[in-house]
Amino acid sequence: MTRVAVVGGGIAGLAVAHALRGRSAPGEIELAVYEKSGRCGGNIRSENIGGFLCEWGANGFLDSSPPTLDLVRDVGLQARLLPSNDAARRRFIFRDGRLHAVPGAPLEFLRSRLLSWAGKLRVMGEPLARTRPAADETIHEFASRRIGREAADIMIDSMVSGIFAGDARRLSLRACFPKMWDMETEYGSLVKALVAKQWRKRRTHATGRREAPGSPTGTLTSFPDGIEELPRAIVTSLDKSIHVNAVVSGLDVQQGRYRLRFASGSDDYADAVVLAGPAYDSAVLVAPLDDDLAVMLADIETAPIVVICLGYDAGTVERERGPLDGFGFLVPRGQGPRVLGVLWDSSIYPHRAPRWAVSIRAMLGGAHDRSAPNLSDAEVLRIVRSDLAQTMRLRSDPAFVSIIRHRRGIPQYTKGHLDRLASIEARLARIPGLFLAGSAYRGPAINSCVAEAGLLADCVLAGLRARKTTAARASRTSLPSADRTPDHQPST
Repeated sequence: MTRVAVVGGGIAGLAVAHALRGRSAPGEIELAVYEKSGRCGGNIRSENIGGFLCEWGANGFLDSSPPTLDLVRDVGLQARLLPSNDAARRRFIFRDGRLHAVPGAPLEFLRSRLLSWAGKLRVMGEPLARTRPAADETIHEFASRRIGREAADIMIDSMVSGIFAGDARRLSLRACFPKMWDMETEYGSLVKALVAKQWRKRRTHATGRREAPGSPTGTLTSFPDGIEELPRAIVTSLDKSIHVNAVVSGLDVQQGRYRLRFASGSDDYADAVVLAGPAYDSAVLVAPLDDDLAVMLADIETAPIVVICLGYDAGTVERERGPLDGFGFLVPRGQGPRVLGVLWDSSIYPHRAPRWAVSIRAMLGGAHDRSAPNLSDAEVLRIVRSDLAQTMRLRSDPAFVSIIRHRRGIPQYTKGHLDRLASIEARLARIPGLFLAGSAYRGPAINSCVAEAGLLADCVLAGLRARKTTAARASRTSLPSADRTPDHQPST
């Protein structure tokens, strides 16, 4: 039987394995997923500690992505979907010593003090912005050109910190936000694109049809026990295909098949291999097969993150800060606080804290603060408490603290990332049966990894079927001529 090995049990590897199982014929492939740690899920991890639900990484996915919703249904979690509270739609940015609500409508934008009047006028002049250059642009270059330097520094810089923990002056616009690039390509203006989208939305609602799939809108969604319910359910569905504490230490080719060497000293063989771990791990494994490919993978940067889960007495927060009536806030660079942002977790989803408490989650580190993971727990807590006092006027001691370090956290799609991907794909084309998956390539979000999984599974199966067909033809042409039937004559 044809064997497929998936190396890496994060959401990307699990989604690929699930797609391979669902898209292959019964008995067509034998599947094995190898995870080096003692659990699957990667950075998706939900821990309930004394009633406080701590998310190590992502806290949900947007429900506008059909592939993710299909996966949720396939693994039996549809009835457990938990949409975020409506209050979570309210988001804030800290500037000039106070939190400003991010405006969601033109009138709110005009009334907001988030930007100066000069900054607002420049944003409103977006349709008159100069056309983009031919070369790849950074996110900050794009935003400065279209909506002005002030909006780029305050609104876009903080957004990039919140999503990628990255530097907007180094990350590629087209790689990080391809839909924004497409909007400018099609309409020549973001404002024109948004107007067109709103017009289509009204027409869709008027005819009773749903919004088209792939819309960037959607509701942040999780599960009652946290987002880790999703990888747990996939693991259950894959059952005996999952192997934890299986450290793949080497990869080479033996007699036309891939040999996976394990740190335990054992080997396994596969006809196709999907490397679904971090790019820096995959770089080590592909080095014996292609040195240049290994260098390209190792060159994909990451930004470290420190996640600080905090619990406070609800009455104390109400007195000092007032109600936590939103998603949380982001902090643009240069505004004073060291935190990248703070999520008000118990406002986003219900039951994330005991009845008497509220839970919040702060983020430190990122591309601008790479030393943050090296701080002691005491120093991390001191910095976060000082920043919360400055931003939220929250000065009380937390009743609960949990600190999580991701020293090589979020992949960074720096300028030229798409060219790098094209080069990676060209090298992979020379190594039949080897594939790459994961957040390092086409999107760090859950939706991106799941959407890519189906496409990748199709490629894996197509390659295996083509090789099987070629082998069958070669076997037939090797028969003595008297044993061939006319239908089996080789083509010229």
